[in-house]
Amino acid sequence: MLVALLDGMPEERSGAEWPDNFASIICSNTLRVSPARSRDALNWPDCSWDIRTSSSKALTNSVRASSMSENTIMRTGVQQSEGYPSVHMSVPTPAAHTGSANGWIVIRNARGNNLKGIDVAIPIGLFVCVTGVSGSGKSTLIQDTLFPRLMYEVYGTRAVWEPHDEITGLDDIDKVIDIDQSPIGRTPRSNPATYTGTFDMIRELFALTQDAKVRGYKNGRFSFNVKGGRCEACKGDGVLKIEMVFLPDVYVPCEVCKGKRYNRETLEVKYKGKNVSDVLGMTIDEACDFFRPIPKIFRKLETLQEVGLGYVRMGQPATTLSGGEAQRIKLAAELSKRQTGNTIYILDEPTTGLHFEDVKKLLAVLHRLVEQGNSVLVIEHNLDVIKTADWLIDMGPEGGNAGGRIVAKGPPEEVAKTPGSHTGSFLAGIFEKAKTPYKRPQAVVAMAAETEGS
Repeated sequence: MLVALLDGMPEERSGAEWPDNFASIICSNTLRVSPARSRDALNWPDCSWDIRTSSSKALTNSVRASSMSENTIMRTGVQQSEGYPSVHMSVPTPAAHTGSANGWIVIRNARGNNLKGIDVAIPIGLFVCVTGVSGSGKSTLIQDTLFPRLMYEVYGTRAVWEPHDEITGLDDIDKVIDIDQSPIGRTPRSNPATYTGTFDMIRELFALTQDAKVRGYKNGRFSFNVKGGRCEACKGDGVLKIEMVFLPDVYVPCEVCKGKRYNRETLEVKYKGKNVSDVLGMTIDEACDFFRPIPKIFRKLETLQEVGLGYVRMGQPATTLSGGEAQRIKLAAELSKRQTGNTIYILDEPTTGLHFEDVKKLLAVLHRLVEQGNSVLVIEHNLDVIKTADWLIDMGPEGGNAGGRIVAKGPPEEVAKTPGSHTGSFLAGIFEKAKTPYKRPQAVVAMAAETEGS
């Protein structure tokens, strides 16, 4: 006989626009367990548990339960989540940006999927958010129409795009970066250190140690991809894959190297008391402190830290990283490269699965890209991101056949005044509570007037 039922829905509101978000919260009232990072979701539960993520050491020993009926999380100031459900603590609206529009990318008569033959003007050199309810046409416009056409015009890459008449204003764009949430690798060999190129420099550093020179070890000795220094039992993976017939494959630690990836002789070579396996086991925060005296390594690690990945281990297998973590690793890799100032970055819901504190860190990075003269184009539902954008393109008004139109465009405070915009109505509530709507530079305000008739 069934006597109890425990339902679990991990972050079921991820990627949902705010009207959909509230519907999901109401449905979740019948559930028992629902991990969440949404401010509105945190306002509803009878009891909440806050797990700190500011440092990896605190992940397993700093869990705090509180009764929301007592407003404990909103009143105290210990945990990272505390205060965020209230209006008094939120991701702040930034100061006016130094970047200004350098032109416009104009898409004419976009009519793919549910798009209704719309003309869209996207400012260059600003932080632009494309918003709207689920199914309103955001991805069709940006990912299926604009991005493949940009790749063709800038790189000559052959691609298939959704129908439209023309796209103009691409002359000043010399680099296109689409940062999605696909994995950085399909096997345990891929990890943050290898993806960002940091591990190549670390292997070179170990090869320069006195122990390595005496033994005649070169850079390749410290690679887990080639024979010589790696553990041959697991081929340098540190784990063994057990293939399951009807279930996903299972990885178990290698019994020979105990997950260290290397053989005994390689592990005897140390730099500042740490062998190469010890370095791969460090968190990004720990590695930043360890390699601070070496600028070229530290700079790459610092970008990972800046996007909120300080808790991730250097050698953490790609198979264990979430989509949001993979996306931020890709962003960090791009940040560590030389900037041209004419790059357009396209991100699809980069805040999915992020805590409020992580959103703050991500926003700081994105706004820094804009300040360097680049363009950032984000498809987003998170109001903390939307309210800080320079320019919004709000799609809708609803999803499916009832969507595919431009409901509103302009700075957030202008969109907040637009009747019929779901995004605008929620922004208006935020600005009303804060009483301090973000004042854009005059150049941005003037752009809103220029496009009124377009």
